[in-house]
Amino acid sequence: MSRIAGVFNNKRSVELVLKSLEVQSSKEADLFWLCTENGEFYSHDLQDLSQKEDNGSRNCMGFCFANSARSRKGIESKFVADAELYNVNELKGEYDIEGENSYDVLLRLVEKPDSFACLTKIEGAYAFAYWIADELYIARDLFGLKAVYFAHSDGFAFASERKALEAMGFYHAIGLEPRTLLRYELKEDRLCFEKRVFFSIVPELKADEVELKEKVLNLLRASIRRLIPVDERFGVLFSGGLDSTLIAYLCKELDADFVCYTVAVEEPGMKAAEDLGYARQIAADLSLKQKTIKLRADALEKPLQEVVSWIDDTDVVKVSVALPLYVACEHARADGIKTVLYGLGTEELFAGYRRHKHVKPNELNAECLSGIWWLYESDLYRDEQVARAQGISLRAPFLAMELVDYALKIPAAYKLAGNENRVILRAIARDLGLVAVASRKKRAVQYGSNYLKAIDKIARREGYRYKREYLKTLYPSRNVKLGCLFSSGKDSSYALWHMKQVGYPVACLITLKSLNQESYMFHTPAIDLAKLQAEAIGLPILMKETEGKKEEELADLRDALSEAKRIYGIEGVITGALWSNYQKERIERIAAEEDIKVFSPLWHMNQETEMRLVVSYFDVILSGISAYGLDKSWLGRKITVADVDRLVARNKYLLNIAGEGGEFESLVLDGPMFQKRLVIQESEIVEEDENTARLVVKAAKLLDKSQIILE
Repeated sequence: MSRIAGVFNNKRSVELVLKSLEVQSSKEADLFWLCTENGEFYSHDLQDLSQKEDNGSRNCMGFCFANSARSRKGIESKFVADAELYNVNELKGEYDIEGENSYDVLLRLVEKPDSFACLTKIEGAYAFAYWIADELYIARDLFGLKAVYFAHSDGFAFASERKALEAMGFYHAIGLEPRTLLRYELKEDRLCFEKRVFFSIVPELKADEVELKEKVLNLLRASIRRLIPVDERFGVLFSGGLDSTLIAYLCKELDADFVCYTVAVEEPGMKAAEDLGYARQIAADLSLKQKTIKLRADALEKPLQEVVSWIDDTDVVKVSVALPLYVACEHARADGIKTVLYGLGTEELFAGYRRHKHVKPNELNAECLSGIWWLYESDLYRDEQVARAQGISLRAPFLAMELVDYALKIPAAYKLAGNENRVILRAIARDLGLVAVASRKKRAVQYGSNYLKAIDKIARREGYRYKREYLKTLYPSRNVKLGCLFSSGKDSSYALWHMKQVGYPVACLITLKSLNQESYMFHTPAIDLAKLQAEAIGLPILMKETEGKKEEELADLRDALSEAKRIYGIEGVITGALWSNYQKERIERIAAEEDIKVFSPLWHMNQETEMRLVVSYFDVILSGISAYGLDKSWLGRKITVADVDRLVARNKYLLNIAGEGGEFESLVLDGPMFQKRLVIQESEIVEEDENTARLVVKAAKLLDKSQIILE
């Protein structure tokens, strides 16, 4: 297990990387390594390494590694990685490469001419940075099992953890989307993003039930065979449910050396944990080695605080799932176990959630694909952080590449039938003689283990009626209720999404409707659509009119913030400011008068990078243009990466690529936080001259998103 970091085009690069490694290093870290344009340095002691630092370098990257599993034999490349490859021997044979471990093999693959095509053959988890000549490449595995964050401001920086970038002074780091390859051009200080191929749901499989069951079972067997460590005891998280029982059964079939870990809370007056009874009975029936960990709620108070810190979140569901994982991993590690298998992925692949029952059969696999797509945000980061903190390699057999590819093409009838979900997995369980397991209804771990009840008991003992209110106190830096200054455009939408992603509670949107189209402070085109956008996002909106007179309009901003504070209890406000000191300084001054904090997560982000990220995540159209190099053809249509390239090429017109100089105004129709999509029904373009025009929206509505279409 390792953690990586890098800083480029910054005179403090070495100092900052060292600071990042200090934050990310675990108790087991026993090797630290740095490389700069002038050479490389390594040591088993970070203090010793800091004395060797190369202060003349503007570019540096490094990593900390546990267990000295990394070798440098014959390797001259500037490469850092956090990698666990499960099919190392197969990759070495197929690509005729050498390597003693995951790090070496991954580097050899990256060095090949068709390197990024080779990555699709990897079974495992990885995040790496490869620096060659004047280019830096960063990628992570397609599922997002390993994380990497970056910031493009005052140079470029990346790290395995967000808190490491914060320690370096980059306070609003961005998570690299797993299906995106990042390329950084050092000389131009420029980022580009390249999409990688993900899974498909077509063509749908035509095989019969017998063939489908056999294939799924064999793929799962092969995955488990790859994931279990050689000549080493490992663990299985075991609830007695369908997923964990299938894994344990197949591990036993392989005659592997493993222990099943079952966790539960037992309290006087609390109903017995459902998982405990099932797990004990099935373990006895299958003659499995089982370790049961039963705790009182009081014993979970300290682990609860640690979990909230590790996962950077106070969400009740995420915390209540992470807590039993923490306890299981802690006990596994105490038993000398380093690898644990668990059943993540079956709900997404085989339609195990309630939401799947509300989807049309012909759209079910698209919904399953969406679940796999977003798994890195909903589950994988949480689980990796908790397991890593305990020194555990957490592995999910159902997330094998070939198994996922196959499962996403299985017809809906073999996933949902009547009230039964995950139909094909249940049929496989019955074939294996696991009849009781096959008929057991899904019980989420936080319920089946009583851990959610334990959190509730702790919260009430501390005087809180709601669990969420108590959990917020465990992460004070995130316990700030926010409003968002929302213009309907790209910058405020992206800033809002970013703050929600990192765990801040957002209570409302605040929109100033200026009657002056030339307002210095406020966005004006299509501003009335902010109400529909608020409904699509699921937040209340406070909209106030302003005459839009320079400086006088600040009084209206003050009134809006004061009202939001009174009605929604906001303590801070989000802005989409990029580089405009005029807007940012005035917002900060007015907010300070109301004792409201200001959060500007996009501040001083590279503007081209911001545009590329925005069009990658949101459906954005231009609602107004006013600059040489632009004309009415830009209005009303979705802006793409190719359009960003065109804006870059128009530098001869001195265009601000992000439109912050008034060159264009934008409108967001859809995005990750939108529960519904905004659809324009009727509009017209009003053209003042060849380079000045605006889109007038006459009618618009919201449509439910029955499925997420992934391009």
